[in-house]
Amino acid sequence: MNEFSGILKTNQGQFETGMGEAQGEDERAYWLALLRLPGIGAAGARALLSRFGTPRRLFEAGDAAWHDARLPAAARVYLANPAWAEIDTDLIWLRQPHRHLLILTQAAYPPLLREIPDPPPVLFVQGDPALLHAPQLAVVGSRNPSPGGERTAADFAGHLSRAGLAITSGMAVGIDAAAHRGALQATGFTLAVAGTGLDRVYPAHHRELAHAIAEQGALVSEFPAGTPPRPDHFPRRNRIISGLTLGTLVVEAAPQSGSLITARLAADQGREVFAIPGSIHNPLSRGCHALIRQGAKLVETAQDILEELPGFTPILTNFIKNDVRAGASPDDVHQFSSLLNSLGFEPTSIDAVVERSGLTTEQVSSMLVVLELHGKVVSGPGGLYTRMP
Repeated sequence: MNEFSGILKTNQGQFETGMGEAQGEDERAYWLALLRLPGIGAAGARALLSRFGTPRRLFEAGDAAWHDARLPAAARVYLANPAWAEIDTDLIWLRQPHRHLLILTQAAYPPLLREIPDPPPVLFVQGDPALLHAPQLAVVGSRNPSPGGERTAADFAGHLSRAGLAITSGMAVGIDAAAHRGALQATGFTLAVAGTGLDRVYPAHHRELAHAIAEQGALVSEFPAGTPPRPDHFPRRNRIISGLTLGTLVVEAAPQSGSLITARLAADQGREVFAIPGSIHNPLSRGCHALIRQGAKLVETAQDILEELPGFTPILTNFIKNDVRAGASPDDVHQFSSLLNSLGFEPTSIDAVVERSGLTTEQVSSMLVVLELHGKVVSGPGGLYTRMP
């Protein structure tokens, strides 16, 4: 395991303190009940939270308030009689080691994912939840790739993970699995976003891969335990793959494929899209060529990706691995020093740091993640950061 792992483990207790912000099991139960509210979806749940404030207040509001909110009949019936037995199953699953629930309103919720139009109200995580704050790249592609495509996915994932990026994908057969394995073999970090509950593995023969990802990264799902694989779940989970990441790399894809859905979602979310070209005689190159015609960056080397990612520079990895004085250029040292001096020892907002330091919001956000993982700053309620003595 590389040096990033040690820092993540060192800061795990601090990270989990942020996850526990006044969220007892009773409050978590109401969030889990909201997750099961029929006919609403992620965007609808967010609208209800805006209206009622918290899930508990929604469930306690009563039928008149639910009518005023124009909730469908099935939702009103559920609000009056939630499926508490199913929610107990979720809570039992969450009590096991290395299992976590990230809630939309908590500081521990991944900030990039919170920015998308329909972030999941909660995320189930098995593994290291701190990795959801690390800079990530999605690597996706065909479920039936060529041997060369699989090698390319594994090679790119390995190189990029050694450069400091966590590799995120969907654990499907083909390119997804090759990308996860490439990162694992490089002793990097990888995250798999599932289209099922995390108590099951799909496809089933990826059970060993899923175990390795949970040990060396994280398994992530918006679906509670017991949720089976359904065709509509996989396009839905693609928004999480793209939403967690700085950009999406498509290795091989047919013109009509789930990988292109992920790429389109990434573009809609304002993230980078990369595509590897191939032979004109290979049908799996056509999806990548279509993306390039639509404005995706043509990729030949990993450096083509690294130079385009907003807020990600080699200094992030150098800082994590070596300390800023040992691994960074003078300009990099100046940027981190400027940020720390702008932060001070009182709780400070990101906007204030941006104004004081002259850095961009993207730079400040990425650098604060690194500084927090390195124990130099601590995040608190309301998205405020405080410099550590």
